[in-house]
Amino acid sequence: MMNNDAQGALVDMPNPSGSRREEGGGAVRSSGCGSNPGPDPREMWGGISWRCLATGRTLAGPQANPRCNLKSPTMGEDGGGRGCGTTRELQRLKQQALEYYRENDVPRRLEELLNATFYLQPADVYGHLANCFSKLAKPPTICRVVGKKVLDGLGLPTLQVEIFCTIQNFPKNICSVVIATHFEVHETTFPELAEAEEVERSDAVSTAVQWVNETITQELQGIAPSNQAQVDRVLRTFFENKVQEDKERKELEKSLEESTVPVPLPLIPPPPPPPAKKKGQKQGLKDTLTEKPIIPPEPAEPVLCGSMAIGAVSLAVAKTSALLGSNPLYVNIALLKHPQEQPTKLAIPSLMVSLVSCGKSSPGKLNLMKEVICIPHPGLTAKQGVEMLMEIQKQINKTIEMPPPPKTEPKKGHNGGKRGQQPITGKMSHLGCLTITYDTIEQPLLLIQGICANLGLELGTNLHLAINCAAHELMDYSKGKYEVMTATHKTAAEMVDLYVDLLGKFPSIIAIIDPFRKEDAEQWDSIYNALGSRCYIIAGSASRSISKLLEDGNISLPKSSGLIIKHTNQTTMSDLVEITNLIDSKKYIAIFGSAEGESSDGSLVDLAVGLGVRFIKLGGLSRGERVTKYNRLFAIEEELVQNGTLGFNEGYTFPDLNKDDDTAAESREAAAEVAGELREPPQPIFPAEAGEESAKP
Repeated sequence: MMNNDAQGALVDMPNPSGSRREEGGGAVRSSGCGSNPGPDPREMWGGISWRCLATGRTLAGPQANPRCNLKSPTMGEDGGGRGCGTTRELQRLKQQALEYYRENDVPRRLEELLNATFYLQPADVYGHLANCFSKLAKPPTICRVVGKKVLDGLGLPTLQVEIFCTIQNFPKNICSVVIATHFEVHETTFPELAEAEEVERSDAVSTAVQWVNETITQELQGIAPSNQAQVDRVLRTFFENKVQEDKERKELEKSLEESTVPVPLPLIPPPPPPPAKKKGQKQGLKDTLTEKPIIPPEPAEPVLCGSMAIGAVSLAVAKTSALLGSNPLYVNIALLKHPQEQPTKLAIPSLMVSLVSCGKSSPGKLNLMKEVICIPHPGLTAKQGVEMLMEIQKQINKTIEMPPPPKTEPKKGHNGGKRGQQPITGKMSHLGCLTITYDTIEQPLLLIQGICANLGLELGTNLHLAINCAAHELMDYSKGKYEVMTATHKTAAEMVDLYVDLLGKFPSIIAIIDPFRKEDAEQWDSIYNALGSRCYIIAGSASRSISKLLEDGNISLPKSSGLIIKHTNQTTMSDLVEITNLIDSKKYIAIFGSAEGESSDGSLVDLAVGLGVRFIKLGGLSRGERVTKYNRLFAIEEELVQNGTLGFNEGYTFPDLNKDDDTAAESREAAAEVAGELREPPQPIFPAEAGEESAKP
């Protein structure tokens, strides 16, 4: 009989053997016996059988299998059967067996296990034995990684990664993930460009599949999925080697090209003269000097073909580790970020939900607002916030479906042309929100403001607004200006005035995303100094990749309140932890964003919760690949409530990152004076009046 101490030691034991066992009457027998199983083991050895290490046959007693050359270590000297070999050979094999089992601590473990089982006398004896043996098994290790080409939510190719692990001597498929590509989705583009991007996307996915199936799977064999740091180091080393190979290949191609074809020296044109200041043109807050020529766009940051394999495999391993440990993925990510102590509370990031789109690809004249975003009050749960926004979305749909108002006399438009009333039309975009036909900057904001008033909601209290300007899509390089509306262009300095004016009319706007190109550094400084105390200035597309940010260690260019981070390309779990730690240390805010072409994989939400970001931006409330992520967010929130570990976000505050800048206060005072001189905020448009307002200049 075994005492309580021995029983306690037994519970923590892992299984030394992964051999498969089956029930044989009242005995536990090894499967895979020879053709002549011999006498019943229950009669010979009381139900205990041994597997011969030399032949793989089963020994259940001295004469269980005459062809077996190995006696059981517990057999007496006289117990051998016919054909068991010489005594010297038997002694040697017997000694090897004894050493093997002693090295693996089998006799003591078996004795403790059997004693504890008798002490407990569980109803399911073999289930209890199986559980105890499984705890003694070696930790699972990666045995195979499989890459596949699949389709994302838009029917475009992307990468799926599956992880197989060796568990108790057998390979097992643990999980799969799908990663989104980094390619932007263009609603309208030239056929030649669309075809070229399609080929580039297909090559990127095919290369990633090849990397996973040929090299990465070999590199990760034998590594425990729980060792995320080691996995990410292996992936990073592999990627660095691929970058070096690509660099050497390009240098070789360049040298061969230069040796065969003479390259004429390029003619450098003189810089264009600065445009003349128009009479009566309004100056920007910082535009006291002559207008400068526009800075040409920086070359696009190179993306190595196939790099998405790195991010996908890293995520798949993290998910595998969570499943094997019976933990949600967000818990494992939180442990990666807080390795010393697991956080006792986890907060759900505040939602940034896209309701309408009036960007460059929209059919109306308005280009400036690629996304009009609603942010529920931080005191609401995620589910409450989405339910509130669904009601607003329904009202927007009803407004679009309303018949146009009766025609009236045509009015003279602001552009000098005559135009009559026109209906509000809309279609579903790839972002999961409606693309609406509007002609002025105020119209979509007034529409939402009017709907909120009808529903008894107050902008700035129950919910807030944000705007994704996507300014890099608005630049007309032939004119050197931003085309905020069709045939309406603004200089970078004038854009600062436009944003200050817009926030004066709509103080419920608490975030502006990508108000400028990343090249317009001076204007980023100007808008931050003017509006940074009233709203978040966010760099999305204007920011650099996570790899570059970590390489430089500088996230302050362009000057902003925070960054949108995405899990794409070669970004590993370790990279995400590192970049969010860097953002937190600088008192910036982190927004975890989804890609434009998303899949139905909901792991992105777990990453956002585990990393503790301030906001999560998943797009609109339509399209299956986006709704899946909202549902995952609700499930995580419910789990945290049940576990008593749900934390709550504080109100929206705008930290002053210019504390040491003596000019910051002056800039903010000047901005306040400008805002104070603005006219009163316009009256909201109610849904019944929305169609009529769309016809106004």
